[in-house]
Amino acid sequence: MKTPPRILGRTIEVHHPEIQRGHIRHAVFDFDGTLSLLRTGWQEVMIIHAVEELSRTPAAPPPEGWHHFSREYITRLTGEQTIYQMLHLEAEVRRLGGTPQPAAEYKWEYLRRLGECIRDRLDALRQRREAPAAYLVPASIELLDNLARRGVTCYLASGTDHPFVVEEAGLLGVAPYFADRIYGAQEDYKSSTKKLLIARIIAENHLHGPELVAFGDGYVEIDNTKEVGGLAVGAATCEDGTQEWDEWKKSRLLEVGADLLVPNWQESQLLLAYLFGEVD
Repeated sequence: MKTPPRILGRTIEVHHPEIQRGHIRHAVFDFDGTLSLLRTGWQEVMIIHAVEELSRTPAAPPPEGWHHFSREYITRLTGEQTIYQMLHLEAEVRRLGGTPQPAAEYKWEYLRRLGECIRDRLDALRQRREAPAAYLVPASIELLDNLARRGVTCYLASGTDHPFVVEEAGLLGVAPYFADRIYGAQEDYKSSTKKLLIARIIAENHLHGPELVAFGDGYVEIDNTKEVGGLAVGAATCEDGTQEWDEWKKSRLLEVGADLLVPNWQESQLLLAYLFGEVD
């Protein structure tokens, strides 16, 4: 029987109390769903697009069958660069006897649709009609402030295209915490993975496993960090901005070995005190 987690404060779940605490020097952050809520709804946009394409294939069942299928693979690949979800779509259309568009074409169509969905949010921030807090996971700034005060070097790593990440991080007021350490997806997607970035951070800074921590709501950054012996904090955030748990994210993050889980960053001071070995 699985041992239940230890609960710190109100919401922090400690699933691996054996981790080595108190050594953190560098931190890697995912962006969408971990800090930013600007792209809330992106999964539904991508699912609808995928269902449309899959439903046109000769061997396709009714559209309802593809909605669940699309949600499963899209959610499973959350945290990867967008192109990987499109490569999966391209392969499935071909498998079902259809003639797919290149994955890059699927990606740009998805981005066009998503752009229409989030345009008003971006404009509200650009024109300062809304405060950045409206589109941040609760208490994100407090978490980044707490890390900055402790001298931790932070990196932002996203599967969203680099120019979008840079602009959106600026609009949300989080860019200064990362300086020139913001990394989004590049056209040469195989050379800009989170795994390669984490390996580079470790090599360039001569880090040992527990000197690195990752904060993320997708399996990729958690899995990549655990592979090198780092600490992993899973953010099972609800992307509608509520402070509840996203149970699907929670389950997936546990599967890939998250050491701690939180629904948001409201208890960041206690979270970091624990990670730095200041409280038991």
